[in-house]
Formats: sequence, structure tokens, C-alpha cells
Amino acid sequence: QVQLVESGGGLVQPGGSLRLSCAAIGSIPPINVMGWYRQAPGKERELVATISFDGRTNYADSVKGRFTISRDNARNTVDLQMNSLTPEDTAIYYCNAKVFLPSAMNYWGKGTPVTVSS
Repeated sequence: QVQLVESGGGLVQPGGSLRLSCAAIGSIPPINVMGWYRQAPGKERELVATISFDGRTNYADSVKGRFTISRDNARNTVDLQMNSLTPEDTAIYYCNAKVFLPSAMNYWGKGTPVTVSS
């Protein structure tokens, strides 16, 4: 069983920065893809950024150039550095982990809130 524990959310002013962290805890097979998704009030959950085991990254167009995802495979952690935040970034941010072997599994954290407001 894998548990994802997020930290780092909070309130920040427009133009500010936050760093989110997520740790995978438990009996963990190799995690193929780790990532961050977000869900704003009244909207569906959307992809923010993902990173594969070998470091390939993928970003939503809305965060390219502002957010940076990174991971530590030895520690099973994934971070999201968020810069130049805007009110449109306000959402609950969820950590995600995808395992392909020995069977396909998809894990979610409980979410951490990010509020961008003056």
C-alpha cells in the first residue's frame, strides 16, 4: 500500500512563490510517473505537471515557464516549485503516482490548498 503525503500549500500574494512537496510512503514498487494535479472550485481536476522516472517532464500550458517539477527517486519524493503565482492558480493541489509493474496502480494524495490572493 502506498500513501502520498503532501505539504507546502498556503496563502500567497500574486507574484509570489510556493514550493509543494510530496512523499510516497509504504511498500513501494518503482514509481514510473509522479505528478501534480489541481482542482479549482467549480472546475474539474486538471494536470499541472508530471515527471517520469528518467526525468522527462510535461507541463500544462498555463504553468509553463512558471512552475518546475522535480523528483528524488531514492527518496520517492516529488516537488513543485511555483513562481509568479496568479489568482488563477488557486486550487487544491494533488500529488499523483503511477506504477506500471507488477500491476498498474494509480495513487493520489489528499491534497494541499493553494490560495493566491492579495
